Amino acid sequence: MKKILLFAFMLVGFVSASNAQNAPSDTTVNQLLGKYTFAEGSPVAEVTVVLENGVLMMNSQAGASTLEKSAEDVYVITQFQGTAKFTRDESKKVTGVTILAMGYELVGTKVPVETVAFSFKKAVLLAPVVK
Repeated sequence: MKKILLFAFMLVGFVSASNAQNAPSDTTVNQLLGKYTFAEGSPVAEVTVVLENGVLMMNSQAGASTLEKSAEDVYVITQFQGTAKFTRDESKKVTGVTILAMGYELVGTKVPVETVAFSFKKAVLLAPVVK
């Protein structure tokens, strides 16, 4: 049991250290990172906005693209000749994204961080025990 806990702490430590090295200094970019889901029947079910080697990226089952800032909360989706406009609530928290690309308008909702963290914890807790 101690080995499992030690392994879990080490894994979290390595992931945290890795993310800390790639973390941008721009808090606006940090607020955009995460998973966004779209209505059932949309051409894309979800997209994930991540930072890869200091470059803001949007990934989906349709492919990956860099995001280049064109205005406040508006980014060009370079590989799909479109735009992503991030929406915020009254407290300036990012709540969603509207994507205009390839003739489609997709309106997505940001998945709360707590839900993503819970999924990670659940996956770690349900991982098989190796002796």
